[in-house]
Amino acid sequence: MNGASSYSGLVDKAFVFILGTSVLLLIGVTGVMIYFLVRYRRSKNPHPAQIADNATLETLWTVLPTILVMVMFYYGWAGFKVMRDIPEDGLQVTVRAQMWSWVFEYENGKQATELYVPTGKPVVVNLESNDVIHSFFVPAFRLKEDCVPGRTNRAWFQTNRDGDFNIFCAEYCGERHSAMLSLVKSIPEKEFNEWLGVDTGPPEGERLLTLKGCIACHSLDGSKVIGPTFQGLFGREEVVTTDGVKRTITVDEEYLRRSILEPAADIVEGYEPLMPAQGNLLTDAELEAIIEYLMEQ
Repeated sequence: MNGASSYSGLVDKAFVFILGTSVLLLIGVTGVMIYFLVRYRRSKNPHPAQIADNATLETLWTVLPTILVMVMFYYGWAGFKVMRDIPEDGLQVTVRAQMWSWVFEYENGKQATELYVPTGKPVVVNLESNDVIHSFFVPAFRLKEDCVPGRTNRAWFQTNRDGDFNIFCAEYCGERHSAMLSLVKSIPEKEFNEWLGVDTGPPEGERLLTLKGCIACHSLDGSKVIGPTFQGLFGREEVVTTDGVKRTITVDEEYLRRSILEPAADIVEGYEPLMPAQGNLLTDAELEAIIEYLMEQ
């Protein structure tokens, strides 16, 4: 089978073999069951004979299933070994998962919200999580690996053709789990090198809101999602709960800074305190760029 990645064919072969074997066993067992129901029904056998043992049958149903299981093991192990034999010379990409978005960082520091890769070259993904357990799942590549807080998991793939391939989170991670989507964009190596080498300059506010996953919870157009909308935020009056006490505040620069670094300090009325603290996830320059952008909305 010709899959989208270098080892997807091995996974498919194991799946097809196990599925085909299961179907044949289902047909065989069902057929034998029906035969016995008809052949040995009470009207034909009012006084059934007692069979104590049958060495041939007992040998067959011990040896044949053992062989079958070993063949299944071989197919599974062959695919698993290739998946775990990670090439150290592959393109290294850090995948950071957070509620509810993906950020992909390359060795030169470039970040993107979609995973760009060169077609036909091995890519090693170093999987991290900023909050809860997520699962990096690319169905077309037959690749699924968990992103666990506090540790780095590794996986790899090599695409066989140009194209866009869906990325999902396969571990339930909260209310907007189903919206945690992205793409692997496999492009020719020359085009990829040109894309990777582009100097995007210092990060700007709106781009940072996407990279850091802010727009997964806060809209830019006034619509209500998990958190308050960013539209018209600066200067707006909000009712917040601070240390258990309700109060009305006007959103200013100090409030924006505190809400990013200590989001549980002031909980806006009507919203849950779901946002993790961003102090370890943002540089000072990134924090200032985001605040400046929000003040202009």
